[in-house]
Amino acid sequence: MTERSSHQTTHAAVALKYDGEQAPTIAATGTEEMAQEIVRIARDHGVPLYENAELASILARLSLNEEIPESLYRVIAEILAFAFHIRGRTPEDAGRKDDSAAI
Repeated sequence: MTERSSHQTTHAAVALKYDGEQAPTIAATGTEEMAQEIVRIARDHGVPLYENAELASILARLSLNEEIPESLYRVIAEILAFAFHIRGRTPEDAGRKDDSAAI
């Protein structure tokens, strides 16, 4: 994800973890070089990526291992459902090895 302001460009990346039992949590977050590394690792492991600057900005304010806020459940559920779909999986597969998703 990329976060941009009117005066400067800041790149942010946020990775989510979902175990199928609790709300998704923040697995990693970073800006600039750290954001690039998060994206690189996700790509190297075949983790689906979703780019949304506004959502990245909101999620980047959360702490590691913090659950996403209830107000974001629907949008995150749609993103995770799509990520599972393109990998030929279902949300019921969550928590199994190789069932990660990133935003």
